[in-house]
Amino acid sequence: MRTGKRTRRRARRRKQIAGACIVILLILLILGLAGILLWRNIKISQRKSDSGKDAVTEQEMTQENKTETITETQTEAVTEPPVSLGISAEDLYSANAFLVRTKTGETLLDKGSAEQIYPASMTKVMTAVVILENISDLQAEVRLSEEMFDELYRQEASLAGFLPGETVTARDLLYGVMLPSGAECCTGLADYIAGSEEGFADLMNRKAAELGMENTHFVNASGLHDPGHYTTAADLAKLMEYALRNDTFKEIASSAWHSTEPTDMHPDGITVYNTLFGSMTEEIRDSGIITGGKTGYTGEAGLCLASFAEINGETFILVTAGADGNHETEQFHVLDAYAVYRALEF
Repeated sequence: MRTGKRTRRRARRRKQIAGACIVILLILLILGLAGILLWRNIKISQRKSDSGKDAVTEQEMTQENKTETITETQTEAVTEPPVSLGISAEDLYSANAFLVRTKTGETLLDKGSAEQIYPASMTKVMTAVVILENISDLQAEVRLSEEMFDELYRQEASLAGFLPGETVTARDLLYGVMLPSGAECCTGLADYIAGSEEGFADLMNRKAAELGMENTHFVNASGLHDPGHYTTAADLAKLMEYALRNDTFKEIASSAWHSTEPTDMHPDGITVYNTLFGSMTEEIRDSGIITGGKTGYTGEAGLCLASFAEINGETFILVTAGADGNHETEQFHVLDAYAVYRALEF
C-alpha cells in the first residue's frame, strides 16, 4: 500500500519535472525566435539606412552638378560686351594717358602710363580721400591761420577765396579743395587732421602704399611743384577708381559749383566753381559726356586731368598729363578727354 503511494508520488514528480522542462524549452525557443526576428529587423533597417544615404548622396551630387551648371551659365550670362576705342594714343595732345573700364578693369588706352609725371592739382584727389577718411563730421569747424596764408601767398598758390583767420566747415573746405583748387583749403584741413602739412603728406603716402600706387610719392597736400612729388597716370587712375567708391567724393567731383555756409568774414557765404567745367567749351559742357574730375597745371606738369565719365551705365576713368598750354590757351587736356570718351564704341 505504502509502496503504491510512493510510486504514484514519484510519477507525479516526474510529470511535474517534465512539464517544467517543456515550459523552459518553449521559453528558450520563443526567446531564440524573438532574437532572430530582432536581428533581421536590425539588418533590414541598416540596409534601408545605407540605401537612404546613397540616395541622399546621389541627390547631393546631382544638386552640385546642377549648381555648377547654373553657375557656369550665370558666368557666361554676365560676360560684359566688348568695348573698343576709335582713337589712338597718337591722336592725343597729352604726353601721357591711361583709360580704364572700371566694370571689368580693362585698359582701353595706354600712352606712357608708367612714366613718372608731376600731378600738380590732381594731387587733390588723394587729399580729398585722406580728408574724408579722417574727419567723421564734415560740419566740424576749421580755422585758417594767418601764418598759413603768408606761405601760400609767397608760393603764389591758387586760392578758393577764404580769408586769413576765417573759420569754415570741413565740408565747405573740401569743396574748396576739389572745385577751385584752393590751397588754403588743403593746408587748413591738413593742419586740422595731422597737425602739419608734412604729417598729412605721410598719411597720403600711407594711403598710396595701401592702394598699390608703387610709383607715387607726395610731399604736400596741394600739388605745388616739388621734384619729390610725383606719380604715374596708371597710379592716379587706380586712386580715382578708389575715390569714386565714396559717394561724397563723387558728388563733390561732379559738382559744377558750391555755395558755402555763412561765416563771420563772409556773412553770405561764397560760391566756388569747378575749374573742370569752367575749362570746357560750350559744346563739351552741353554734351554732358565728362561727368567730373580734377584738373591740374604747373609749368613742369603741363595741362593734366583725372576725369571720369558715365556712359551706357558704366564708369570710365581717364588720366592725362603733359599736354602743352596753360590757363590762357586752349584746354588741351579737356579736349583730349572729350575726344577719348566720344570715341568709345559699344
